[in-house]
Amino acid sequence: MKSYFTFAVLLIVACPMGWSQAAPAANAGNADLQYALRYSENAEFADTLGSWHMISTSGSLDYSNGRTRRPFSLDYTGGYSSTISGPSYRTGAFHRLMLSQGFDWRKWTLTLSDDVAYRPQAPTTGFSGIPGTGEPIGSGSNPPSSELILNLNTHAVDNSASGELQHVFGHDLVFDVNADHNLLRYPDGNGLDTDALTVGAGPTFRLDARNSLTAQYAFSRFSYPDYDSQFETDTVTFGYQKTWSRALRTDASAGPEWIRPSALFPSSTEVSARAALDYQSRNGSAGLAYRRGTSGGSGYLMGAESDSVTASLSRPFSKPFTFELSGGYRRTAEPAHKGNIAGKFGSVQASWRLGRYVNAFANYTATAQSSSAAVPSNVLNQLLQTVSFGISFSKNTRAVK
Repeated sequence: MKSYFTFAVLLIVACPMGWSQAAPAANAGNADLQYALRYSENAEFADTLGSWHMISTSGSLDYSNGRTRRPFSLDYTGGYSSTISGPSYRTGAFHRLMLSQGFDWRKWTLTLSDDVAYRPQAPTTGFSGIPGTGEPIGSGSNPPSSELILNLNTHAVDNSASGELQHVFGHDLVFDVNADHNLLRYPDGNGLDTDALTVGAGPTFRLDARNSLTAQYAFSRFSYPDYDSQFETDTVTFGYQKTWSRALRTDASAGPEWIRPSALFPSSTEVSARAALDYQSRNGSAGLAYRRGTSGGSGYLMGAESDSVTASLSRPFSKPFTFELSGGYRRTAEPAHKGNIAGKFGSVQASWRLGRYVNAFANYTATAQSSSAAVPSNVLNQLLQTVSFGISFSKNTRAVK
């Protein structure tokens, strides 16, 4: 398992360098450091799984160095859930770490990032993906995980390393080259280890200050190390980006996706699409994202057609009170439409400020999944409800570089 974290560990070692190095005045900014500690008590209910009582302790750390030429950011959330009574489906540690380092050389921009997670179940709400911990759940729509099939008592390592290189040819044209490599591993052997590699390139044409057109070609390879099997796809998409105001932005693209013939699949043509809406203002934030395309099968299928929708809303009604909503829908279909697994989840959370740094919170999360195909026993196939209450300590520290 150590190899899955190699890239993340290297960036963590380099982090103090990004924190402490002096920057030229033109690149200086406000470094931002936020951290939080949380404690929650959870009650969970399911039709046939029974009910259980749990406690969760967790912490989070968010840091950005504030530089414009060499921006660096770190986001981490982790903790441990313990079962007081009932089955121990969610007992264990959970972690998610996302690192990003950028470089800006006038007309060239390079961004390197790594997103690694270790959880006892497939993620749902919040940055950690674990319901009921009290972390923010409505601050934006996180990109879909490679674990689109909901499960319980299933520890998995999910690591995605990516890079993006942009070159500005002029005021109206930017060319982009990107690559992403994803590893999905199940240390307990109760899932299908999967590798995914995607390489893409394409231009962005700026029509005016608010409107842009995009085009991209992408090659993807999905492989299964334990079975020495793989398949490949080619995708061409065309998109439109629009900035409606300082607060509201939309982005949509779609196009054909060709599955190359292999031992797993015959050749076929599918549709790839993605769309996103992002709203950020002083009065709150909202996000909506949709993605459709061929996937690696989320640890239970050798290839699949997947649809994913996520939505979030955060609204402070007054200084001491914040209301948040988050939800999503996931559908994973077997090749040739032999069967599909459909899951949905929703969460509502309210937070009250008790002091300058202390907050109390209450959360309700419902998760449900059904399947028309045969699935292992660790795949969720019913309604699961979580009710939690807790307290958190958080602080925001800023320093001028």
